Amino acid sequence: MKYLHAMLRVHDLDATGRFLTDGLGLRETRRMESPQGRFTLVYFGAPVNPEAEIELTYNWPPEDGSPPEDYGSARNFGHLAFEVDDIYALCAHLQSMGITINRPPRDGRMAFVRTPDLISIELLQKGPALPPQEPWLSMPNTGSW
Repeated sequence: MKYLHAMLRVHDLDATGRFLTDGLGLRETRRMESPQGRFTLVYFGAPVNPEAEIELTYNWPPEDGSPPEDYGSARNFGHLAFEVDDIYALCAHLQSMGITINRPPRDGRMAFVRTPDLISIELLQKGPALPPQEPWLSMPNTGSW
């Protein structure tokens, strides 16, 4: 058996794609448009293991003008987890992009953020935890993840 991908339904393909590429450093690996099915699939992989992908599914707006499907808060999915080289640097970078750090890396080891479509992302420091440091040490949790 071989793991292929995790699929996430999104309302804003561009914003979530930017979060994955500009924010987390993933790369778009392929894209497929289906006019007949009225959806777009975009796959992203990490530079180290691009074969383990995240698939974003964007269902086009209904032709009848009705509102798009409500995907809820995405809490039922759980989260995606990424090992990172420097959790403090990545969290600072995400903050500079306007991303809220929901669970700051106070312990130098773990943080949680959410994508623009509210998918929870766990960030784990590669190797041992980094020494605790400000501003993360005293930063409170924000929202839910």
